[in-house]
Amino acid sequence: MTATEAVAASTRQPPPESRESIRVRQLVILSFWAIVVFLGLPTWLWTTSIHRARLPLQQMMSWAEGRLCKPSFPLQIVVEAPMLEENDVLRVIQATQHALDDQNDFPLHHLRLRIGSSHVSSNSSQIDKSSEDITQLQQEALTITLVPQNGLTAARAELQTQSASLDILYPPHLAPPTSSASFPLASFIATQLQDLFAEERALISRTVRANPASTSGQSAVGPGQSSVVSTNPAAGDKDQRIGNIQAPSPELAARLASRTTRTLRYAPTYHITISLFSPSGWPSSWDIESAISEYLAPLLRSTSIISGFTVDTQTQLYARFSPSVREPEYDASRGVWVLREGDLSGFINAAEWPLSPSIGAGPTLNFIIYVPDRSTSPLVIGESQASSWLIPQWGGVVILNPPFSARPNETQAAGLSKEDIRPALLVFSHQLLSFLGAPQSSSSIPLQLQTLTRVRAVSLLLSASATMGSLARLTVALPSIAIPETVSRAVDVTLEHLEKTCNALKDGRFATALQNAKIAETAAERGFFEKSMVGQVYFPDEHKVAVYLPLLGPVGVPLIMSALKEIRRIWTRRRSKKEIS
Repeated sequence: MTATEAVAASTRQPPPESRESIRVRQLVILSFWAIVVFLGLPTWLWTTSIHRARLPLQQMMSWAEGRLCKPSFPLQIVVEAPMLEENDVLRVIQATQHALDDQNDFPLHHLRLRIGSSHVSSNSSQIDKSSEDITQLQQEALTITLVPQNGLTAARAELQTQSASLDILYPPHLAPPTSSASFPLASFIATQLQDLFAEERALISRTVRANPASTSGQSAVGPGQSSVVSTNPAAGDKDQRIGNIQAPSPELAARLASRTTRTLRYAPTYHITISLFSPSGWPSSWDIESAISEYLAPLLRSTSIISGFTVDTQTQLYARFSPSVREPEYDASRGVWVLREGDLSGFINAAEWPLSPSIGAGPTLNFIIYVPDRSTSPLVIGESQASSWLIPQWGGVVILNPPFSARPNETQAAGLSKEDIRPALLVFSHQLLSFLGAPQSSSSIPLQLQTLTRVRAVSLLLSASATMGSLARLTVALPSIAIPETVSRAVDVTLEHLEKTCNALKDGRFATALQNAKIAETAAERGFFEKSMVGQVYFPDEHKVAVYLPLLGPVGVPLIMSALKEIRRIWTRRRSKKEIS
């Protein structure tokens, strides 16, 4: 081959493509792109689209900011005076009500006195039919009975422990005069009522002021959306709405501080475990079921409106307290064995005693009955000679020292009767009320439960409202997060029962308010912690790029390059035709 032929062979071009082959290639490229555009892209968008149910964001934020509800607590106080005429009772009520209004520094919590039904005659014009209907819907917080008693120099008050009743015993010369609008008896009654409900007012005031939703002044604006959260106009006059309540006394402040440390977080259900531990083989049995049924079950039924309870028991013999605790010392002067107060923190032998905190569906309260050995009985604590103590947010311990006559001999098997267990269960009842947050200033259990009902109702109302605000802000801040229909339904349930709670509080139907507040809190928590919604928070756009790029890169690059090459060939061909023409 000559040099000229070699050069000609090297510059020889391939034969031109036929029109049919070019058409086939274009159809192949077009078909691939048609599949991508009309099938692949819609399928990808449909399978990866995020469903966002519509939420009433503005209404949710209004509840969070406190603009839709101003909770109030009208407490109905019934006054009974069997020894007084109706007009005299009305003068007592009027004067006492005037004194209460003058002393009230917390307008959300107000006491309203009314005459007892036994004094209302059929033709009385003092109470009309409409007010009677309203009053019947309201729960009576307290009944005051005025009892004149000879031999007294000054009035005194006696609070009943098993009923919401306050007896006012007064000398006859303090009876209401006919010419004066105010008198010492009315001032005495007003002072007693203020002192009786002082801790409740402080608890409600602290709960309302600590509400994080009341301090909202943020602005949450989503892309292309109008402002959902604006400066709260109600926050500026918050102190004016709540009132400038006076600082509590040092004693009351100490009780409130101790309540904060020992009170359990609210839960719909609590589990109670009552355990019997003994360092010896006695007692071999205990009548705990009968004791619980008689001494503890009535309290649990009374508190069922606040939370539910489940109870189980366990026994472990030959269970000594923690080895870190020093042995008790015998005090001959008092004839008792003394356990040092400094050793109480290590008394629980967690390594050997089966005290699992995960028993039951809700938080567990452990109540321990420790029966000391006969050689170290009776066993007391330090100089106080107490036999029980409370462990905040965990449970309580009672050292039970039964009489020596109940001790078995070497051949006799004996156990603890329900009367032997009674002191321990009574202590556990008081400790249970402390864990629930009942006030300590009142010795009346019904009053404690009523106060606890009102405090729980307002705390759950504010908690559910704050959760609605958090959910609204989360929805706006994360536009890529999924919002399933279950969240929308939970929000609707929450808002509905929040409104019912607020109306019930204003009407004085506190038990109804608590029931609705519990439903609202449960629905709000369920909506906020929806599993499918929370999972999207941890799957940002960067993760999507990392997942799709290795898959779409090898497929997309050949399609794009072939399409660009074909477009370039068509453009070059058309330009050549124009130059030739």
